[in-house]
Amino acid sequence: MADDLERPGEDVESQDPAAHLPAPSVWPFGFAFGVALVLVALVISSLLIVAIGAVIALVFGFLWIRAATREVRGAPPPEPEPEVVEEEEEAEHDGPPRLSRSLFLEGATIGVGAAIGGIVTLPAVGFMVLPAFLDQEYEKVDLGPLENYPADQWVVAKFRGTRKQPDGVARRTAYIRYNGQQEGTPSFTILSNRCVHLGCPVQPAGLTEEQAKEVETDGGPVEIFKTAPSNFTCPCHGGAYDTEGNRTAGPPVRALDRYKYSIRAGRLQLDEPYSVGKVKGTGGNAEIKAYDLVDPGQHVDGPEQFFYPYVP
Repeated sequence: MADDLERPGEDVESQDPAAHLPAPSVWPFGFAFGVALVLVALVISSLLIVAIGAVIALVFGFLWIRAATREVRGAPPPEPEPEVVEEEEEAEHDGPPRLSRSLFLEGATIGVGAAIGGIVTLPAVGFMVLPAFLDQEYEKVDLGPLENYPADQWVVAKFRGTRKQPDGVARRTAYIRYNGQQEGTPSFTILSNRCVHLGCPVQPAGLTEEQAKEVETDGGPVEIFKTAPSNFTCPCHGGAYDTEGNRTAGPPVRALDRYKYSIRAGRLQLDEPYSVGKVKGTGGNAEIKAYDLVDPGQHVDGPEQFFYPYVP
């Protein structure tokens, strides 16, 4: 009851705490939207959206600070009259200022908390953001002389992903069929063994040689098996593909990814992979629309493709 009574000579309006708060505005929401846009763009590797989000965050952050400091930036209050300090009091305060224990503990606690937060947060942010700024191009792989790939015969080739990888670590697999000559140029069908459902390795459904032929190349040894698949299947979730890589059953959303290739001095060279929606035709006469390589489970054609972020 005593707190509700008005004290003599005290202004009632000055007791309202809301009178000292800044007026509501949309600037904080715009700033938060810009920061969120930057983080999302870094994850999906879109530098254009990063720039747009940064501009939005800077503009709204400036407007927010300007609105919040409007009263502070007003006319300065009158300077107080200098206090008359006795000589004895001045003598007591001579020397360097002393830091209180409570202020020291407060600063130490904030510093230790900030260090722990940085140690926990930086690795996670690095894994999300750093891939957008790394060169992740595929290396060209020498798969050996063309005579190792007979016409109309499927071959399983296992090779190193990069020259830096030791032998037996992170090897990649491709299914290769020589389609013969097309307009004077050797034609190959080269399928990736990565299932486009969740990335499990697909297997040829047919007889496969048990003894591998090893071919020495500049990038390391390449193991070659002959196989005669009727189709390709995923042992993990039941995905099935025909011999052109088209999905025939199960949860995959598109055809198997393929590899570009080139012929160098009578040797087959594997270039970068690409994604395929659907293959029309067979062998060297197949009609293929190539898309940039995307992750498993992602559509590359049809209306579903617009539900996935753009990856440059």
